[in-house]
Amino acid sequence: MSQPDPNIGDLPARSVIRQLDDAAINRIAAGEVVERPASAVKELVENAIDAGAHRVTVDIADAGKTLIRVMDDGCGIPAAELPLALSRHATSKIDGSDLLNIHTFGFRGEALPSLAAVGRLTITSRVAGEPAHALSVTGGRMGDVRPAAHNPGTTVELREIFYATPARLKFLRSDRAEAQAVTDVVKRLAMAEPAVGFVLRDVSGGDARELFRADAEQGDLFEALSSRLGTVMGRAFVENALPIDALREGLHLTGLAALPTYSRGAAVAQYLFVNGRPVRDKMLTGALRAAYFDYLSRDRHPAAALFIDCDPELVDVNVHPAKTEVRFRDPGLARGLIVSGLRHALAQAGHRASTTVAGATLGAMRPEARHESFGHEPVGQAPQPTARIYQMDRPSESARRMSYQMQAPAPGFDGMAEAYSGRVVVPEDPEREAPREQLPLGAARGQVHETYIIAQTADGMVIVDQHAAHERLVYERLKAQMAEKGVAAQALLIPDIVDLPAADCSRLLEVAEDLHRMGLGIEPFGGTSIAVRETPAILGPVNADALLRDIVDELADQDGSLTLQARIEAVLSRMACHGSVRAGRRMGAEEMNALLREMEATPHSGQCNHGRPTYVELKLSDIERLFGRA
Repeated sequence: MSQPDPNIGDLPARSVIRQLDDAAINRIAAGEVVERPASAVKELVENAIDAGAHRVTVDIADAGKTLIRVMDDGCGIPAAELPLALSRHATSKIDGSDLLNIHTFGFRGEALPSLAAVGRLTITSRVAGEPAHALSVTGGRMGDVRPAAHNPGTTVELREIFYATPARLKFLRSDRAEAQAVTDVVKRLAMAEPAVGFVLRDVSGGDARELFRADAEQGDLFEALSSRLGTVMGRAFVENALPIDALREGLHLTGLAALPTYSRGAAVAQYLFVNGRPVRDKMLTGALRAAYFDYLSRDRHPAAALFIDCDPELVDVNVHPAKTEVRFRDPGLARGLIVSGLRHALAQAGHRASTTVAGATLGAMRPEARHESFGHEPVGQAPQPTARIYQMDRPSESARRMSYQMQAPAPGFDGMAEAYSGRVVVPEDPEREAPREQLPLGAARGQVHETYIIAQTADGMVIVDQHAAHERLVYERLKAQMAEKGVAAQALLIPDIVDLPAADCSRLLEVAEDLHRMGLGIEPFGGTSIAVRETPAILGPVNADALLRDIVDELADQDGSLTLQARIEAVLSRMACHGSVRAGRRMGAEEMNALLREMEATPHSGQCNHGRPTYVELKLSDIERLFGRA
């Protein structure tokens, strides 16, 4: 006779394996597909686009918590197929034989039954040439197909989302946050489909309030895309963005990427699409960040809308329940395409800076209030508040030439300029200076506070930050030397000895070989000291102690998170700062003009190594407007 197992009492009671009913299965599936009202809107709008709609209208009430209605003018659903459309894993978009060759947004057949499982859903549809029919589902219980009145197309109405799973309602955010999420979803899909018109309305309280509208765009693909991006992201983005068009081994990258000086404080203006599908992919976002690494500080983020198109078999879209992530067959190829495509476009931009820099400058200027004594009002009448516009003719070329001599300092007054930080550069031969005004950055006319160069252009003026501009120029020279044959070094007659903490010494000596390629020769000098025997020749005389401490800070800040090339460029950037024209240094006219000419010939010179603008351009019409001369 067998003895009972003494440990049997420690085991939990065995549960019986059972098959869940359809209602429970649908609610579980809905938890993966429908996280919030924005998820429902995404699924329904994607279905409308897949149906060939030319116009999609989305109505929400209480941020989608009580009502979501999506109307389209697509192909519609026949009455006989309405019950099947609300069944799990029923779809017209694939036949199930090939899950890699997918050309539509949806393909799983989960959205409608999942929504019907958690809310009160009604679908009304009409195929052209046939009568319209409707079908309602409440908490997973399907009604009968009934006749209805409807234009060709489909309307899906979802009321009381999560009424069948009330616990999910507690996890929703405020109405404002949920409405913003819905708007973001519609905008992303609108960017993906420029030829489709979109309208988003808030119908809470019975009044329809338009939250977003994007009419269908006409023209070629790139023209339509630019117009749509201007509607969604603003015209300022389009005006300050570079067109992207790159192709590599079957992957085609298009879109718009903003200039570095049009950066943002957070990654809120980054939109990525793969075969027209909006995605939030860490690998692609990292590639975008890497492309701008050389032009932005770590607290600034680029703005871009990028589209990768390829054979569907080169990318797997079935790796995330909400289909917001993708997996490329060759991730390195996609990443390299983004980095190289963006860097090529940024290089072609030359010294261009964003127009918003000038706008911000003008916005910071406030013309002085008009004194009442300027006006001559009739006796007994109060001064009129209407501002006067004083129009003056622009001086002729000959008058301007004469003014050069008239405005020259009088004899005996030359020494007074030494007491002021602003100096006017008066050319000896105005005829020689005139052609320089036709150049993009014009002719240098003065220096203010020994920091800012004032240049005159054909239709305005340019203000240049001399240190920021020269820092970028030195940096680009260092990179060019590095790529060609290594940075030329200048040997020091007497090595500089720098005392540093032990950890900093170790960090520097670990990269001593790389620093040597950059023209900086260091070696241990016993204890916690480092001997600096060579410095980059392009920098001229430098403070070795300050230079090493800056390089240590850069290496510590990176903490090994960057590639070797990126770390080298980051160190070169720090070096460039030490070899640049410092603020507070006086510059002659020829020196200032030489700096302007080099900026025009150097890529990326519109921003310094940290993404800040190196110059501001103000048009004469804008300046005249400030003085009421418009």
